[in-house]
Amino acid sequence: MQREEKQLDAALEALILRVNDLKTSIGSMLFKLEHEYETINWPTFLDNFALMSGHLTSISKMLSHDKSPALRSLTVLPLLLSPERDEELVRLTENRINTFSYDVVPDYLRTKPEPEVEHKMMQMEHKAANLSFETAQKQVSQYTKVVTQVWELVSKAREEWESESGSRSGANQTSSMADTHTLVAAVGMGKGLVPMVQQQVAAGPPGMMVAPVGRPGAGAQQPGGPLNPNQPVPMGPMGKAPSSIKTNIKAATQIHPYGR
Repeated sequence: MQREEKQLDAALEALILRVNDLKTSIGSMLFKLEHEYETINWPTFLDNFALMSGHLTSISKMLSHDKSPALRSLTVLPLLLSPERDEELVRLTENRINTFSYDVVPDYLRTKPEPEVEHKMMQMEHKAANLSFETAQKQVSQYTKVVTQVWELVSKAREEWESESGSRSGANQTSSMADTHTLVAAVGMGKGLVPMVQQQVAAGPPGMMVAPVGRPGAGAQQPGGPLNPNQPVPMGPMGKAPSSIKTNIKAATQIHPYGR
């Protein structure tokens, strides 16, 4: 008797630990759905769901183990019912149950569904039992058709998603980190820049006039035409302006100062 009680206590303790792990996983997932629903993605949701599924699988294995006691053969009976607040009960149930009274005991220690739920389940079972084989096969085929269509849509979307992600990962590289660092060093610190060489213009002889750039003869003064005030006056030797009076200088005959 004592050995069975020890096995029961050990099994219940291990089961309580697994249930607490499952409860923690469910609580964290509910917190993410309520507070991080804008940033949560599908892989994260699947990871949390897989974690909860793993906890449920471990609990099922523990209950179906050979050394685990048959909990279905055990009965839970309330030892004390009181309408007053029980602090120990509040701590054990994490503020979910304040009192262990006649109102809550039938709901928490119920081993069968409620009468209304049990009546509806019996109606559904009776309807399923009276269904003909041909009608059942027709409904099964329709259900299979719907599931197949949904599976094809999901598979197609998955293939497109994988192809798009593969094309993005295999795209040609359009930038170079070495060139970027070289450009930043050149702009920020002048590294690698060649200094500009100033070209000196050769000076011409004094009085040399540089013709204006443009059409030849566009700004030149025609002989006998009016003088353009905006046109620069050509400078002669020694920086003097040439006279506008025409002179004819002839060579004079050399005369001896003592000649008669």
